[in-house]
Amino acid sequence: MPNGSFLEGAQGNLVGLLAASKLRTSAPAVPQIRDNEWVLFGAPWVTKKEEFEKSITLEELIRRHEAAAQSRAVHARQGTSHTYPPRIPSLIGVQDLRYLDATGLQRHRSIGDLMRYAIINTGLDTIAHFGDFQPSAKGSQFSGERGTRFSDEQLYALALYIYSLKPPPNPNPLDGSARRGQLIFQQQGCIGCHTLPLYPAPSFKVPGDLRETDDILDVSVGTDPTLALQTRRGTGFYKVPSLRGVWYRNGFGHNGQAYTLEEWLDPARLRDDYVPKGFHLGPGPIKGHEFGLGLTPGDRQDLIAISEDVIDAPHNEFPRLPPKRSRRCSRRLILPRECETAFLENDRAGSGSASQ
Repeated sequence: MPNGSFLEGAQGNLVGLLAASKLRTSAPAVPQIRDNEWVLFGAPWVTKKEEFEKSITLEELIRRHEAAAQSRAVHARQGTSHTYPPRIPSLIGVQDLRYLDATGLQRHRSIGDLMRYAIINTGLDTIAHFGDFQPSAKGSQFSGERGTRFSDEQLYALALYIYSLKPPPNPNPLDGSARRGQLIFQQQGCIGCHTLPLYPAPSFKVPGDLRETDDILDVSVGTDPTLALQTRRGTGFYKVPSLRGVWYRNGFGHNGQAYTLEEWLDPARLRDDYVPKGFHLGPGPIKGHEFGLGLTPGDRQDLIAISEDVIDAPHNEFPRLPPKRSRRCSRRLILPRECETAFLENDRAGSGSASQ
């Protein structure tokens, strides 16, 4: 936190720095490194193993780990990508989410699902089969002793602890800037996808046949589709991210390229020679989600004020505005296709889109 305090359950990224340091001091042989990377990130339907291994050098891995550590917002967890690592989500409020992972990979209907999520992500996912591809028959460094797992009692205790995490008191005042930002939030259509009270609502349901349903609304958002389409955690969708707690979070965009909301709303980020303040491996634009970039500097600051303030305030303190349309993006998923995305709406199913 800005005052030097530690917030349990919030973002953190010591992993990248520790990994880079370990590679510098006691790196295994390059063939072993390549084997480990294939187990963690290999996806042969995207890149053949031979091509994948050519891109893996000790120097390149150190560079990627250091870039992730310097961003303080992302982590290349197994099944994702070292070059497009997902941002680290806050665990605070996870009990309100109905799907887990940025791509909505796993359902979250009860504490039992969170317990299963813990099991899957401590080694089971690396011995799973993706069609005829199995990353490892022996497991990985995340796996326990063969044939074992955490006990139900341990998993239940872990899930209860995660559910108990609370946000800190919000120090941002509901002042004139925030009240002006509330109007801008409405006028710019933000409330269409980031709706009260959960910014957005906590669940979604993917229909069986996406292309023969009226629940698809094609909208060009332009965010990078790599995580959703070219990794083992890809589902073809991104969840609409929650705005709750943005005042104590960093890393905006699917792979945390923008370090702050100010940067996310800065039109300079679209320049080809732009150097992101969040995760980056080189200069280049932060593409997509251009909503709000055309605002005046004053209006952008007011929009940031409402995002950092009222979204965490008790809802009886927030004078709500009526929505300008009845169809709500809050019940949609982002669906990346090449350089496009689409929103998935599920009003008929009575469910909303997951956040964070």
